[in-house]
Formats: sequence, C-alpha cells, structure tokens
Amino acid sequence: MRSDYLSSGPGFAEGEVIERIEAFRRRRPRLRDELVTLAHGAGGKSSAALVDAVFVEAFRNEALEELGDGAVLALPSGERLALSTDSFVVQPLRFPGGSIGHLAVHGTVNDLACSGAVPRWLSAAFVLEEGFPVAELKEIVADMAAAAAAAGVQIVTGDTKVVPRGAADGLFVTTAGVGVIPAGRTFPAVRTGDRLILSGTMGDHGTAVMLARGDLAIEADVDSDTAAVSDLVETLLAAAPGTRWLRDPTRGGVGTTCNELAQATGLGVVLDEAALPVRPVVNGACEMLGIDPLHVANEGKVVAVVGPDEVDDGLAAMRAHPLGRDAVVVGEITEQPGSTVVLRTAFGGTRIVDMLVGDPLPRIC
Repeated sequence: MRSDYLSSGPGFAEGEVIERIEAFRRRRPRLRDELVTLAHGAGGKSSAALVDAVFVEAFRNEALEELGDGAVLALPSGERLALSTDSFVVQPLRFPGGSIGHLAVHGTVNDLACSGAVPRWLSAAFVLEEGFPVAELKEIVADMAAAAAAAGVQIVTGDTKVVPRGAADGLFVTTAGVGVIPAGRTFPAVRTGDRLILSGTMGDHGTAVMLARGDLAIEADVDSDTAAVSDLVETLLAAAPGTRWLRDPTRGGVGTTCNELAQATGLGVVLDEAALPVRPVVNGACEMLGIDPLHVANEGKVVAVVGPDEVDDGLAAMRAHPLGRDAVVVGEITEQPGSTVVLRTAFGGTRIVDMLVGDPLPRIC
C-alpha cells in the first residue's frame, strides 16, 4: 500500500505537474460504504470519512470541529483544560517494548500533551471477555499503574464490563484524560517557512506489533517506541515557546499526520525523504511487506511545527531529551501545493504522500 505517486522528473511539464497536484488536492475522503470495515479503524482515509460523515455530522460543535488530539475547553474561571479519550484493541496484548496497558496510558497522555496540556488525571474502562486469565489482567493493570506513575498522572475512576466468550478479543481498554493548559500558552498559526521536526525514528511500534503476531515469517529485533511524550513536549515548548502545532503520529503514521496538518491549514507540507529517520530493520521489514514507513504507527513520537527563528533551539532541546535524541528536521511548510503533502525523493523527483488507504496492517493500537 504505497502512497499515490506524482513525478516531477522527466516526462512531466511544469504546468502538467501543477495541474495534477491541484486535481489530487481536490479529492476529499467521502463515506461511500454501507457497512463498517476494518479500514474505517486504520486511521487513514476511510477513518476520516467515517468520522466526518457520522460523528462530526451528528455531534457538530466548535470544539469537536477542531479535530485535534483533544478538545480544549475554557472554564468560567478562565482556566483551560484539555480532554481526550481513546480505545485500545491491540493484538497481541503484549509485544516487544510494551503492552496494551502501556499503550492505554501513553496514548491518552500523549494526546493531552500535544493539545498543549500538562496531563493530570485518567479514567480507565475495561471490556473483558469471559475466560480471560485474571493473572494476565493483573499484569496489564500493573503496566498501566507503572506507566501512569512515570507520566505523572493518576487513574482516578473507571468501569469494567464482562462479555460472553467470543464477543470480544480478550481485552479492550478505553482511557480518557484531563490535562491543565498553562496560563498564556497558545499555538500561533502555522505559516509558510515553518519547519517540521520529528522527534525520532518512524514506524517502530507498528513494526514491532506486526512481527510479534508471528504470522509474517519475519524475525527482527524491533521494540515498540511506546512512551509518554509529555515531558518531551514541555522541553520543546520551553526552548521554542512559539511552536505552532503538535501531534503524535499514531494510526496512519507520519504521512497521515502531515496530511491532517495540510488539510487543516490549507498549506503545503514538503518532506525530505533523505531526512526521514527510519531504522534499517524497520525499513527492511516494511519493504518486504510492501508498506510505506510513513504510514506505520508510532506510539512515542511527536511531529512539531516550529518557526524558522526557533527551530535550532527547539531541535537542540529535543535532542538533549532521552526521547528526542534522534530528532531531526524533516520538512517545511509551503504555500503551494496547498492542502497537500509532497515528498522530495532521494532521486530528485517528488511524489505526493496521501493519507493511508485501506487496511494494510493488523490492529496495532
């Protein structure tokens, strides 16, 4: 499932390239399906179409329409909170580098952090299949407790449901979180000339989970990157307080996250293929599977848009943090082609990076 391709090399006149880009840009995800499929949960085009046509249409309000990692809510006192929620259905439940328990904490903590909040409290709801081993449940809950303590959050409420054997895939976990946005913290509008920083290597989590399933006949030493990025975000914002935009590139990967940025701003995102950090073992596994690392999930990374006057300070601060030691500038914001992500290839051409199409991956978050 490679990204749609557009060549700007030999064989295409400049005007034709621009025309093809404009035609591509006008293609918006639309819900055409009558039944829900696994592709609707993959974090790509089908997910966006389902969210727009069903949930945003039904619940439409100003906070929801931002479609951020979390909703930013203003209290009558003038204080602001961020609220986020997520469900976790990964298989296997335990994989190299983590478990569904780690993901359930890290996923919501990271959404709050990328909304500009300091995460404080979580709720946790469990759907258990009849026959699930209590000893395994205790281990997963212990993982959650350890992850929450390390992230500086408390799990303060929750719920448990048990369904008949065969009605669930062992264990599903849903977490919701609340964070406090520091007074005066704002994110200025994204502008042309801004730079994109990626905090580390792409695709580690998705690749680790795919290989852990054991049905791909590939052996490789890959650990998930699952981690709470809240302290990394605070480190970046201290060094680059004018940071424009933050996201953790989970389902759909960096490619889909950059498309969300382009569509939200109407600006272009130009990525440099040579700068994109991918571990050789991850790149090799993706090549064998025919998957673009740009579309493989991460669970401990941040994409940040930083102004050119602060990018050096922000990059240095991230590299000084354990979770950001491999941080690199991977692209820039341009006026054209608007609402589109373009990759400058190592061969001197360009190709459009679309949102993830279909469901090429097993459930990974």
